[in-house]
Amino acid sequence: MSESEVSGDVLSVGPTSERVRRRLLKANRRFHANDNISAFLEPGELEALLDEVEGKFRGVLESLVIDTEGDHNTQETARRVAKMYLTEVFRGRYVAQPPVTEFPNVESLNELMIVGPITVRSACSHHFCPIMGRLWIGIMPNEHSNLIGLSKYSRLAEWVMARPQIQEEAIAQMATLLMDKVRPDGLAVVMEADHFCMHWRGVKDNETKMINSVMRGSFLKDPALRREFLSLLNLKP
Repeated sequence: MSESEVSGDVLSVGPTSERVRRRLLKANRRFHANDNISAFLEPGELEALLDEVEGKFRGVLESLVIDTEGDHNTQETARRVAKMYLTEVFRGRYVAQPPVTEFPNVESLNELMIVGPITVRSACSHHFCPIMGRLWIGIMPNEHSNLIGLSKYSRLAEWVMARPQIQEEAIAQMATLLMDKVRPDGLAVVMEADHFCMHWRGVKDNETKMINSVMRGSFLKDPALRREFLSLLNLKP
């Protein structure tokens, strides 16, 4: 058996999560909580991961001394949680980027465009508690920019946010993605969110929100443009 065949055999054995992890390591690709790893999943492996996560979460419930056999409310909880993580709240890790049709800027539009507020939902990668908020995007196109449909901003935001995140890194990811897609002169992203790791645990502060921004290109260099963008945002509840 050749060295490549041996290597292939090693990559194909063991639990699904281990097989995927070995592929990532072999490709020298990181797999942080907010990374997308869809390119390293083979057909059928997401379903296999669901079974694996279900089994491991059942172990978590058992370690919490919760009766998953006699308690009718928790008999299917492990399956529900596994499905929620893999196909809903962390879906952005396991599926490819949604298709986005790009159109040429035929009319050479070069005025400020603002999209938002876009409702976003994520989870803190420190405690897996919900992050619920709103996102605004400012675009300064040029004659070489690509234009994308309004709904595509929401689809891309959902894809980025549906991973364990911290807010600061999430909007930086969003800004990089849109700069690559649209190729504008400038781009701005502002996010306002409630963090349930503060509401539900720790300090238990229900009023505090986090607002942060990322500015690229002309938004970073031109204070007047930045002020115009920020003045047009509706940050009221």
